[in-house]
Amino acid sequence: MDEKFEDVKILLCEDDENLGMLLREYLEAKGYKAELCIDGEAGYKAFKEDKFDLCILDVMMPKMDGFTLATKIRESNSEIPFMFLTAKTLKDDVLEGFKIGADDYITKPFSMEEVVFRIEAILRRIRGKKNKETTIHQIGSFTFDTQKQILSRNGEQTKLTTKEAELLTLLSSKANELLQRDYALKTIWIDDNYFNARSMDVYITKLRKHLKADSSVEILNVHGKGYKLVISNPEGNKEETENN
Repeated sequence: MDEKFEDVKILLCEDDENLGMLLREYLEAKGYKAELCIDGEAGYKAFKEDKFDLCILDVMMPKMDGFTLATKIRESNSEIPFMFLTAKTLKDDVLEGFKIGADDYITKPFSMEEVVFRIEAILRRIRGKKNKETTIHQIGSFTFDTQKQILSRNGEQTKLTTKEAELLTLLSSKANELLQRDYALKTIWIDDNYFNARSMDVYITKLRKHLKADSSVEILNVHGKGYKLVISNPEGNKEETENN
């Protein structure tokens, strides 16, 4: 990649020491700083004692598994991106990772180049978001601050996760229009594979819950095509919009 990400520090938790050392050396050769931990407890201790920009977590680890570690990390830092490394390919395990808020999921065996490509994709997305000017979207009675990732209504504020905010930003930028499913997947998840598609479904469900207080706002499924954020006007012609 031509783009440089200087001073990026990565927490790498992998119980296979040989694989972990190889990956750490490869990341360092690419200019990243990486700290390797061989179990979940050591990973959590390192996370509390230092500042990291991204976490790479193996799912199956002794003392504390990757899902538990990710949940604990999320409790203290809702912003930090993380990705899972795993031999597991079961759908439920992948979905569990995305429900926790994973930015990506790589199954073993994988190439070192693929890991770096996915890291850079995550970092580019975060950099792009930080470089944008604050944008406020009005969604019915809700106000959505895309930069702060805050959804407000009647004085109540909800802090959205990064994925929720990115998806709502796409939907609100195309309010009352079709948001193509494959476009959303490639923009936010990079890859439009089955697991990422299921992950997006999970986040659509979460957004519907956040928006349910306003009956004039609805996220519709457009079968085989994508989603549509429908915002009724004061005259309430939602049906007309829905049928377009």
